[in-house]
Amino acid sequence: MTVRQLPLPALVDVCLDLGVAGVGLWREPVRSYGVEATAKLVRDAGLTVTTLCRGGFLTATDPRERAEAIADNRRAVEEAAALGTRVLVLVSGGLPAGSKDLYGARERVADALAELGPYAEQHGVRLAIEPLHPMFASDRCVVSTLTQALDLAERFPAHQVGVTVDTYHLWWDDTAPAQIARAGAQHRIHTFQVADWTTPLPEGVLNGRGQLGDGTIDFPTWRHHVDSAGYTGPIEAELFNETLWSRDGREVLRETAERFVTHVLRDGRPGGRASEESGAHPQKPHPTPTPN
Repeated sequence: MTVRQLPLPALVDVCLDLGVAGVGLWREPVRSYGVEATAKLVRDAGLTVTTLCRGGFLTATDPRERAEAIADNRRAVEEAAALGTRVLVLVSGGLPAGSKDLYGARERVADALAELGPYAEQHGVRLAIEPLHPMFASDRCVVSTLTQALDLAERFPAHQVGVTVDTYHLWWDDTAPAQIARAGAQHRIHTFQVADWTTPLPEGVLNGRGQLGDGTIDFPTWRHHVDSAGYTGPIEAELFNETLWSRDGREVLRETAERFVTHVLRDGRPGGRASEESGAHPQKPHPTPTPN
């Protein structure tokens, strides 16, 4: 989605040109190109599919709508397995029309995970609950904090259900560092995503993710929290931004890779260098980001 203007073959080409070793894929372009065709495309290029986005939207009260959501998430699990990724990112879903019951909506997410977790395990896929900024709680995601996401995930084995740590959605929450440590102790950090926070937000707010370095998020500090929690997986740059989408996709991906090295890999001090170790858990991330 960072460079959604690029067709999948072009995305693969520019990743290879930049030395980017992995890519997080979204279901819509994958389905348009074909799941098996996409799997072959990335496999032949030697790329790793780091995550598939997205499953979820599991808060419906209508039995027919709930059954459809479960079926769609089962398909998402199968697609993730076909693409060779172990992580399916879940956006929980907002409040059903006319409802004000946040607690009840979250419980329906838990009910769905009880069905989907074992199914994902059978396919070698882990579910990663992504908390979204509270501004999305009504219409997109009733899980707004890492605490809420972990409270749900802890009902299930860590190899079935974990969490997504996304700087764009969590940067404001002063309890997040402790929750990252909590997640790391349980091996539940299934993916780490970065995007910057810039204001004013655009109309519609969904596509307001800032280019790395353009906003207010202290990325080296977030990397330290996640590294110290023992996470050694890929770091995905996930930018929904109309201005970036209007530009040449190759240029955007090159810029994002450069910004990633400057703002995420470096330690933030004058003359700082890319960190090879944080805390007790060494991590040697790719020199360029995994685009999502």
